[in-house]
Amino acid sequence: MSTNSHPKTLLNANSRPPPYASRQSLYAARNRNLLMYSSAVIVFAVGMTYAAVPLYRMFCAATGFAGTPNVGTGRFEPARLVPVEGARRIKVHFNADRAEALPWTFTPQQKFVTVLPGETSLAFYKAKNESSKDIIGIATYNVTPDRIAPYFSKVECFCFEEQKLLAGEDVDMPLLFFIDKDILDDPACRGIDDVVLSYTFFRARRNAQGHLEPDASDKDVQKSLGLENYEMAPRAEIRNAQAGKSS
Repeated sequence: MSTNSHPKTLLNANSRPPPYASRQSLYAARNRNLLMYSSAVIVFAVGMTYAAVPLYRMFCAATGFAGTPNVGTGRFEPARLVPVEGARRIKVHFNADRAEALPWTFTPQQKFVTVLPGETSLAFYKAKNESSKDIIGIATYNVTPDRIAPYFSKVECFCFEEQKLLAGEDVDMPLLFFIDKDILDDPACRGIDDVVLSYTFFRARRNAQGHLEPDASDKDVQKSLGLENYEMAPRAEIRNAQAGKSS
C-alpha cells in the first residue's frame, strides 16, 4: 500500500505551483489593482477640481444657501402650489443688472408683485442686444434677505440656460415662481414683508473645458450670486500655474 501512495503524493506536489510563482502573481495582481484604484482616484480628483465651482452653485440652488433661490428641488407638487388664504402677502421686488462688457439693455417689466405663500406668479424681464453682432448671455441670480432663499422656488426661468440674442434683437424673458408655504413655519422668516430678486447678465465665453461661463472675474460672478462673503477655492488652472512656478 505504501508503494501505491507515492505516485499520488508526487502528483499533488507537481501540480502545486512553485511558491515563488504564486507570490509573484499575487504581487502583480495587487499592483494592478493599486494602479487602477490610484488612477480612478486621480481622475475623480481632477474632475472634481474642474467641477468645484459649478457643483457649488448647484448646491446653492438646491439648498437656498447664500441667497440662491431653489430650482428643481421637487417642490412643485400640485398640493404645494395652492395659495394660503389669510396669510400675509409678500412683496417681491425685481432688480436687473448687467456687466459692462455686455452691450445689452436688461430691465424688469414690473417693479414688484405681491404673492401669498404657495401662490405662483408670472413676471417678465426684457433684454435687447444693442450691438451689431449676435451675443450669448448668461444670467446669475440671488434673493435677499437670504434666509428666504430655501422657500423661493423657480418653476421656469430664463436663467436656467444661456440666452442668445441676434444683433438688434429684443425679447421678453419669463419667470414663473412661488414662495413655498413652509415659510410660514420658519420663525426666522416671520416679519418678512419684502423680498428682492436680482439678476445679473454677463457675456458668455467658453472655458478650457469648452463650457459656457460668464465672461467676468470670479469676484464679480460670486458677488452677483450673493456669495461675496464666502471664500472660494482658486480655479484649477490658477492652482496649476502656481504649482508650476513653485516647482
